[in-house]
Order: sequence, then structure tokens, then C-alpha cells
Amino acid sequence: MISRVAGALVRAFLVAFMLATPALILPGTPADTGQVVALVAIFAAILTFAEYAAAYPCLFEFRDAPPFNRVRFGVLFVIVGALSLVVRGTTDPDTFSTLLTLVGSVLGEAMSFRFGPLDLVVLMLPATAPDAQLALVTAAFGLAATVGLLSLALFFLLIRFSRWPLGEGTFNVWVNLPTFDPTGGRDVVRRLEWDGRINIALGLVLPFLMPAVVSAAAGVFGGLSLGHPQTLVWAVAAWVFLPTSLFMRGMAMRRIAAIIAEKRRSATPLNAGVVSA
Repeated sequence: MISRVAGALVRAFLVAFMLATPALILPGTPADTGQVVALVAIFAAILTFAEYAAAYPCLFEFRDAPPFNRVRFGVLFVIVGALSLVVRGTTDPDTFSTLLTLVGSVLGEAMSFRFGPLDLVVLMLPATAPDAQLALVTAAFGLAATVGLLSLALFFLLIRFSRWPLGEGTFNVWVNLPTFDPTGGRDVVRRLEWDGRINIALGLVLPFLMPAVVSAAAGVFGGLSLGHPQTLVWAVAAWVFLPTSLFMRGMAMRRIAAIIAEKRRSATPLNAGVVSA
């Protein structure tokens, strides 16, 4: 119990720190923005602590199946931190931010193709957008997309060459998939396979779909200004992290479905939603 609470406190602090990172790194953050960031960080920290300190989570998936959530958190933390440094480099350059910008620019140009995600975002920018803003968006996308792709490769290797999620011997469906009811509807393996395919498909489509949705909503709710430093950081981070997270979840669901199917074939019983090693 004590170790679980201590771990929950550490995770809550890390989540709050990650959410506050752009406000801490970027210069000239307005006081109102800082207050909003602090409020969001506190709320996220409380939610994280409640989920990890409780015996059974309500929202967070794969809580007891590391390193799934650790990889996702690490991806978002690296993306947010790197983009914050790149954006800060436009007004307060240093060696590291300049290096990140150069690397991101090269990677962004390499990933740019007609009607690709980057091309769609560039089309969202005003026609009067300066070349410096276009270059900044390209560098930010290049860095973020590279981190996302590397995380997918890392998680694929983890699934392919390790016993995940059976690292501790069992996988409790109720604890690690609190929003998934294994007793309802169709066969659990088919449902997991279907959920996995849907998540992977969304992960592939979302980078192309998000700019189009934002552009369509701009006429109703107003345009999204990527000229604001924190807006740029979080917009690009969400643009890359959400598809990456969905893709990882799809791979995880298909992995669990494969394990359950294998246990069935080998006549290993599944008791109370627990898949044993």
C-alpha cells in the first residue's frame, strides 16, 4: 500500500511537471496563462494520483502492465520539452535549441510530401504567414514525428521480443482494461482484435484528419493561431501524440487477443479475467 501511494505521488508530480514544462521553458509567459497551466497541472496530478493509488483504476488503462504508460508519458514529455526548446530558440537561441531546430528542419523536410500531414498544416496557416513561422512548424513537426515513430518502433520490439504484458506472470483484464467489459457482447478475442484494428486505423488516419477538422471548425469557432508559442507546442504535440498513442493501444489490444487465443489453444484456463503466464 505504501509503495503504491509513493509511486502514485511520483507519477502525479511528473505529470504536473510535464504539463508545466512549456510555461517554465518559454520566456514571457503571461500571468493568466501561468494560472491556467497551474490549474490544469494540479487537476491532472490529482487524477493521476487517484488512479494509481486506488486498488482498481477507473480510467487509466494498462496501469499494472509497464512500460506501456511509461513509454507514452516519455514520448509526450520528450516531444513537449523538445518543442519548447525549439520555440524558445526563436527568441533566445542557444547551442542546443539551434541544434534541435536544424535536426527538426531536416527531418521535417524529409517527411514532407504532397497532401501529407505537414502539407495540410501548412495550408492551415494564413497566406501572410512569414517564412520563419513555416520553418518553425516544419522543424517542430519533424522532431515530434520522429519521436513518435521511434516510440512505436520501441514498443513493437517490446511486444515482439518480450513477454509483455505477462512480465509479472499474470495480466488482469479488469485492472488493466477498466473500460473494457470482457463478459459482454461478442467473444473477447474478436472484440480485442476489432478494437486493435480500429485504434491502428485511427492512428494512421488521424495525422491527416486533424488538420482538416481544425480547418473546418475554424469558420465556426475561429482559427487556431500557431503563432502563439504555447499553442504551437501543444498543437504539434497533440497532433503527433494522439495518433501515436492510439497506434500503441491498437498493438497492445491485438497482443492481448493473441495471448488469450494462444492460452485457449493450449487449454490453459482463464479465471476471473486473469491471463496467466
